[in-house]
Amino acid sequence: MNDQPTDSTDMIDGKTSRSICNAVGERLQQNLRPDFSRLPEQLRHLMDALRQQDAQTREHQPYRR
Repeated sequence: MNDQPTDSTDMIDGKTSRSICNAVGERLQQNLRPDFSRLPEQLRHLMDALRQQDAQTREHQPYRR
């Protein structure tokens, strides 16, 4: 069994790969999002701040292979 693509047309570039990964990650976050409505207001605020910080960090990280 060979894990390598047999044809170069089967390969995708890094930018496309990263885009696909980000889209899948966003969809998972939307579908698997926990219910934060039961948390105290201060904790909800902190969770929102962490989410924003995480999103900003992902925007500024270059694609790594």
